[in-house]
Amino acid sequence: MKWNNNIINSQSWGKSIARMEEKENVAQRIAAMVEDGQVLGAGSGSTSYLALLAIAERMKREKLRIKAIPTSLEITMACTRMGIPVTNLDEHRPDWTFDGADEIDPQRSLIKGRGGAMFREKLLINASPRTCIMADSSKMVSRLGMNFPVPVEVFPQALTYVGQALKELSPKRVNLRMAEGKDGPVITENGNLIVDVWFDAVLSETEQALKAITGVIESGLFIGYDVEIVNA
Repeated sequence: MKWNNNIINSQSWGKSIARMEEKENVAQRIAAMVEDGQVLGAGSGSTSYLALLAIAERMKREKLRIKAIPTSLEITMACTRMGIPVTNLDEHRPDWTFDGADEIDPQRSLIKGRGGAMFREKLLINASPRTCIMADSSKMVSRLGMNFPVPVEVFPQALTYVGQALKELSPKRVNLRMAEGKDGPVITENGNLIVDVWFDAVLSETEQALKAITGVIESGLFIGYDVEIVNA
């Protein structure tokens, strides 16, 4: 039996999507790669949302049987609304994963996590034999950290200690990320906090240096991962 009044079905992305035409072109390229019977890792963000819309349209038109492993609540809700069955890493390994990024350098290293889902995104990327990173022209940079800070997911009771330990990495600035639709800080899918860390230079060892701090769950740095860049 289905609900007569499902609040999820009334939801949309909620915000205006920048560079819509470029992102829709990338989304169509991703949707064209999908094969019947596949399990797809679905990253977070507006470009992933648009890719899911394009995939759902193909499912409807071609009767494709697809499952998705979402990385965030909003993408899980989007899948529900679009009729895309969801699963998890306990039951399935993804055939491949698609995701977006905040910055991409010439070596295909990334900053991700503006949506706060970097831990689940990194877990999914590591579990996938293939990962496609969707990118409009604004994402390409000559070096990481030009436009965005490095997001760091922190266990709440470790916040003060992590803040002190971060000083050893000589950041320009460290900010606790505050929410816009609620009072107080952003809370991740895992119940943790996010601090945004600005560096003069993101080094090859910065990702591991952040991860080595007790209380850091994960960072939004993806340095040296085997990813494919899918442009508009």
